[in-house]
Amino acid sequence: MSLLVVGLSHRSAPVNMLDRASLSLDAQTKLLQDTVAAEPATEAAVLATCNRIELYADVDKFHAGVAELSTLLAQHSGVGLEELTPHLYVHYEDRAVHHMFSVACGLDSMVVGEGQILGQIKDSLARAQGLHTAGRLMNDLFQQSLRVGKRAHSETGIDRAGQSLVTFGLEQLALGTPVTTWAQGRKALVIGAGSMSSLAAATLARAGVAEIVIANRTADRAERLAEILTEDDGTEVLARAVPMESVPFELTRADVVVSCTGATGLVLTAEAIAAGVEGRVGAQPETVRGKAPETVRGEVPEARTAPLPPVSTGADEDCPLDLASVPPGFSVMGEAAVAGMDAATLEQHAAWAAGGTVDRRRAARRGGDADRVDPELIGALAATAASVGRIPERRRPEPVAEPPRPEPVLYLLDLAMPRDIDAAAHRLAGVRLVDIEKLAEASADAPMAADVDQVRRIVSHEVAAFGAAQRAAHITPTVVALRTMAADVVAGEIARLEGRLPGLDDKHRAEITQTVRRVVDKLLHAPTVRVKQLAAEPGGAGYADALRTLFDLDPETVASVSRAEESTEKNAKIAANANIAENRGPA
Repeated sequence: MSLLVVGLSHRSAPVNMLDRASLSLDAQTKLLQDTVAAEPATEAAVLATCNRIELYADVDKFHAGVAELSTLLAQHSGVGLEELTPHLYVHYEDRAVHHMFSVACGLDSMVVGEGQILGQIKDSLARAQGLHTAGRLMNDLFQQSLRVGKRAHSETGIDRAGQSLVTFGLEQLALGTPVTTWAQGRKALVIGAGSMSSLAAATLARAGVAEIVIANRTADRAERLAEILTEDDGTEVLARAVPMESVPFELTRADVVVSCTGATGLVLTAEAIAAGVEGRVGAQPETVRGKAPETVRGEVPEARTAPLPPVSTGADEDCPLDLASVPPGFSVMGEAAVAGMDAATLEQHAAWAAGGTVDRRRAARRGGDADRVDPELIGALAATAASVGRIPERRRPEPVAEPPRPEPVLYLLDLAMPRDIDAAAHRLAGVRLVDIEKLAEASADAPMAADVDQVRRIVSHEVAAFGAAQRAAHITPTVVALRTMAADVVAGEIARLEGRLPGLDDKHRAEITQTVRRVVDKLLHAPTVRVKQLAAEPGGAGYADALRTLFDLDPETVASVSRAEESTEKNAKIAANANIAENRGPA
C-alpha cells in the first residue's frame, strides 16, 4: 500500500473555487466513509481548512487511486469533476509525506509559518480515528506531522516568517497601525466559537479590546469561551455570550467583527451590516432598505464635462490650424476651431481630424490611393455638417476624482470558507472588510524569513526518516514470520530428539535446546539485520518479497503478524486514553 494525496489549496485554485468546493463536517464524514469503501483505498483522512481541501489515502494502485479520490472530491464538494480537475494537485509516496510535513510546518500556508494548521491537523486525525478510517499509515503520518511541525516552531524562527491568519487579518484591518494600539478600548463581536474564532477572541483580548461578545448557535460553547476569556489573568477584557439572534443589535455596538463559522450561507449580509452602521452613526433610512445613496454604495456620480486645455492628438505639426488661435477649452476638432475656415482648409482639417491625409497636395505626390481616401473623409465631414449644421465638439469630460471614503466605524474580518460576510459590504461607507481573498492578495508578495530554509532542511530530514521507518516497518512482519518459523523448526527438532533419547535429563535437554536456538539466531541475525537496512532505503520494499520467497513463508502468516501488531497498537492507545480520562476525573 502507498500514500496518496489529492487536493486543492490557495496555491492551486482561486478563492472563489475554494469557496465553492469547501466541505461541511457532514460532507467530510461522508467523504471519508466513501473513500475507504472504494476499491483502491484502505484508510483515509481529510484535511479541510479555510484555504485547503486535501484527501489522504492509503491505496494499492496509483492511477486508480487518483481517479477515485478526484471523483469523490468532486462529488462531495458539489463542483463538477471537469471544472475541479485543473485545480487539483497530486502527491504520491515520499512526495506526499513531504507535502504533509511542509503543511504542518506552515510552509504551505497562506501566511508562512502560521501555527493554526497544527490544530487543524490534530482535528482531522481525531475525526478519522473516530470514524475508524485511520489505520497505521494515517496515524503514523498525522502524528509524525504534528511532531515535525512542533519541532519546526521550537527549533527555528519560522514564527517570525509570518503570523497566524488571525493576527495577519487584524494587521490588515489596522492598516499599518500596531494592532495593540488600534484595538485599544474597542468593542469586538466574534461570531462562532470554534478553534479559529476562539483564537481570534483570545488575540483580540491580548491586544487590549475593552469588550468581546461571543455569538454562536450552540450557547454552551459561546458561554464557555466567554468564561475562559474572563478568567484569563493576562487580560482585563469583559466577555459575554449572546445568541445568534442578537447579532443585528450587537452590530450597532461593535467596532470590530470577526466571523468564522461552518455555515454554508452568509451569516452577515450587506443589508444587515448597513443597518448596523446606520444604527451606530445615524445614516439615512434608505440605507437599511438596501437603497444606499451613492456615497454609501461607494459609487461615483457620472462624469461631468468641463473646459479643458486644448487637446493634442499627437500630430500637431500636421494640423492645418494655427493652434495658438484655438479658443481655450475647446478641442482642435470642433466647431469653434474651424469657424471661418475656407473650403480648402476645411477639407484639409476634415482629413486631419479623421486621421487621414493632412495635405492633399503632399498625398497626391506620394501616389497610391491617397486621392481616393481624401474625398471619402471630406464627404463624411460634409454629411455631418449637413445633418447637424456644424462639426460637433469633441471635448473630453472632466475626470471626477472618487470622493474620499470616510474613516471606518466598523471593521470586519471574515476568516470562514465559504465566506460568512457578504463581499458587497466593502462598498459600504464606514466599513472596512478583510476576507480570505484579500488576505491572499496581501500575503502573496510577503518576504520569507531566512528560517524558512532551515525548516525545509528539517522537513527533508524528517521525510527521509519517516520513509525509512515505514519501509522497515513493512518488512518487520516478514522478519517476525521468519523467526517464528525458525522457532517452530527448533521446537520440532527438540521434540524429535526427546523421542529418540527418552532418558535425557532436564539439564542436558535445556543445554541442547539453548545451543540449537543460539545456532539458529546466529544464522538469522546477519540476514535479518541487513534486510531491515536494505528495506529502509528507497525501493527496498522488494526485499520483503524476496525474503518470503527464499524461505517459503506463508503469506497468511505474515499477514496475521501485521494484524496482531495493529491490534496491539490499538489496544495500547485505548488503554492510554482510558488512563488519561481516569486521571482527569469526572467532567
